[in-house]
Amino acid sequence: MLALLLDPMFRVPLATGLLAALVLPLLGALLRLREEWLAALGLAHVAAACHLLGIALAAPVLVAGAGGAVLAVALKQGLRREGNGGYALMMLAGWGALYLLAANSAAGESFSHALSDGQLYFATGEHLLALALGAALVLALLPWWSRRLLRARFFPAQETANRLPAWRWHLSFDLAVALLLALATATVGLMGAFALVFLPPWLAFRLARDWRHALLLSALTGVLAYVAAFLLALAADQPFAPVLVAVLLGLCALGALWRR
Repeated sequence: MLALLLDPMFRVPLATGLLAALVLPLLGALLRLREEWLAALGLAHVAAACHLLGIALAAPVLVAGAGGAVLAVALKQGLRREGNGGYALMMLAGWGALYLLAANSAAGESFSHALSDGQLYFATGEHLLALALGAALVLALLPWWSRRLLRARFFPAQETANRLPAWRWHLSFDLAVALLLALATATVGLMGAFALVFLPPWLAFRLARDWRHALLLSALTGVLAYVAAFLLALAADQPFAPVLVAVLLGLCALGALWRR
């Protein structure tokens, strides 16, 4: 099975998904810190709908992904006061738009299934480059975001009292999450991307000793689950995203048992 990792045919898909598996759990840890993990599911659905719209209009993948990210963040800002209820509305709107577009566009049904199941093995150099740039940006800004979002979570009055330009880090973080989810949805699939955002931090927050340990454990869980799912899906000829979700759930179950 390890020979599959060295096969030239799978090098680009492997590297593309590996970047998503590294970065999405880190963003997910910050979303869980802000108690906004449900927003990721809404963002992923809006991004998937915009991606399918871009395919239907023959627009470039990066253009569709960027447009979906901007629209998703605009919706998130508008629904912020609604809390998780607003994010559920965003998810339902994205889900409805996704399948209506699939039903009323040429080859839309096959593309919607690809977005749901993951089309990682068809990832191109364009996907890899876009995710590499996004991952580099996230890793560069992660310490800056961490300090400010931790402060906003535990000392929320400090931003107002000191008149800090909080919109800079909150908006830039939201845009990064939406953009990375849009790019990852096009490769590892809708639920695969959400699982990478939600499950590794869920486990890390139960096992980690401190914030840095939580970030490290989140990234490690995402990467290990991705490599295992990549090999299992190829060897068993199964769709990638469901296998990834199953492996992540298995790791979380083992982690929860080990903690007890």
